[in-house]
Amino acid sequence: MKDIPNSLIRLGFTSWFQDRLDPETLDRFEIARVMAVHKDSYIVNKGGHDISAELVGKMLYSASSPMDLPTVGDWVLANFYDQDTLSIIHEVLPRRSFLKRKTPGKRVDVQLIGANIDIGFIIQSLDHNFNLRRLERYLVMVNEANIQPVVLLSKKDLAGAEEIRNRIDEILAIMPDLKVICFSNQDQSGLNEIMDLLEPGRTYCLLGSSGVGKTSLLNNLKGDVLLKTKEVREKDSKGRHTTTSRHLIQLDKGGMVVDTPGMREVGNLSVDVGLDETFSEIVELSAQCRFNDCTHTGEKGCAVQRAIQDGLLSELRYENYIKMNRESAYNEMSYLEKRDKDKAFGKMVKSVMKHKKDKR
Repeated sequence: MKDIPNSLIRLGFTSWFQDRLDPETLDRFEIARVMAVHKDSYIVNKGGHDISAELVGKMLYSASSPMDLPTVGDWVLANFYDQDTLSIIHEVLPRRSFLKRKTPGKRVDVQLIGANIDIGFIIQSLDHNFNLRRLERYLVMVNEANIQPVVLLSKKDLAGAEEIRNRIDEILAIMPDLKVICFSNQDQSGLNEIMDLLEPGRTYCLLGSSGVGKTSLLNNLKGDVLLKTKEVREKDSKGRHTTTSRHLIQLDKGGMVVDTPGMREVGNLSVDVGLDETFSEIVELSAQCRFNDCTHTGEKGCAVQRAIQDGLLSELRYENYIKMNRESAYNEMSYLEKRDKDKAFGKMVKSVMKHKKDKR
C-alpha cells in the first residue's frame, strides 16, 4: 500500500486505519474525514478544503442503526465531483474509538457524538456545576469508548486555593491515575498546561454541561473567536447551549477538537467496560464476594457491602454504580428490542416494494 499522504496525517490518519483498509478500494474511492454532521448532510475533508457530502442511497437505506452511519471524526471512502465541491460517501472505515450515549428523554436510541477520538476533555466548573456523580457518568462513557479521559476544572479564578485542592482530592479519590487540570478562560491560567497535551494529528473532544466554558476554551485554544458564547445564570450556574451541532475543528498548533453541545442528560448504553474501568475498586471487591453472581444489593458475604460498612467505599459512589448498571441493562434491552422491530419493519417495506415491482 502507498505511503500515507501528509495531508491525511495532519487530519489524524494513521497506520492503524491504513492496515484495515482494502488497497483495491482506493482504485474507486478517496479517503476523507467527516468534519461536521447536519442532519442528513455532511462536511468532509481529504486534506485541503471542506467539501459538502451526502450518503450514497444504498448506505442510507441499509443502515439498521445510527451507528452504521458516519459521525464526526469518522474516516470514510468517498467519490468527489465538480472540482471537489461535492462528495458522495460510500463506506465508513473501522473506528478506533466511538463515543456515544442514549438519546435524551424517554426514547431509547443511540446518539452519535464522535469517532476516532484520542483524548476526551471532561469539563466541570468550580461552582454549582461541580458534581462527582455526573463526572462518573462521563468517565463511564469515555472509558467505554476506549478514549483517554482528562478532567478540566474551569473558572479557576472564582475559587480559592483550598477549594481547588479539595475538588482535586475528591476526583483523585475516584480515579487516582486521572489527570486533572484547573484553568480559567478569564485570566488564562492553566491554559498552557492544556495546550501542552495537544499534538498534531491527534483528536480531542470537549464534554460537559452547558455553561462550563467549553466554547470559551475552544476559542482560547484556537486563538480566535470561532464561536459565540452565552452568559450563565448566576443563581444556579446553568448555561444555555452555545454549540448546537458537532463539528471537528483544526487547531493552528496541531490537533483537532470535536466540540459538542452541552449535555444535561448523560445516559449510557451497553457500558460494561466503561463501568469496570471507572469503578475498578468495586470490580476488585466483587472478586471477594461469596457468590459469583452477587448483585451487591443484599446477599450474604458481599464484599462490596462490607466495604461500605467499614468506610472503605463511598455509599454515594456505590449507589451511582448500581444505578448506572441498571440503567445500562434496561437501555440496552430496550434498544435491542427497538432495533429488532425496526429491522422487521424494514424487511416488510422491502417485501412490499418488491411485490409492487413484480406486478408491473
